[in-house]
Amino acid sequence: MAEPFEVTDATFVKEVIKSGTPVLVDFWAEWCGPCKALAPTVREVAKLYEGKLKVGKLDVDTNTNTTMQFQVMGIPTLILFKDGQAVERITGLIPKDKLLAKLKPHLA
Repeated sequence: MAEPFEVTDATFVKEVIKSGTPVLVDFWAEWCGPCKALAPTVREVAKLYEGKLKVGKLDVDTNTNTTMQFQVMGIPTLILFKDGQAVERITGLIPKDKLLAKLKPHLA
């Protein structure tokens, strides 16, 4: 069963940029209430799109280089990477149906 995996500054290029599969990265922090509220939805998306989409979680407090590189100013922020490029960005708590609607065009 697909579960979100941990992404770090050290693994970001290998796991996300060079991935042959689209990757949704959840930029989050332990102290962030909305991040915790979004976590079950992120897990559901990982299971729903298993084999078509990888889902990673990046802790913004311990991975500041990647956080700054992609100008993540608020969390939770979800960024969808496809072919090494950021193709969709969602900031804030979002319902599952709206998240899926934003992801679908990129996963067809």
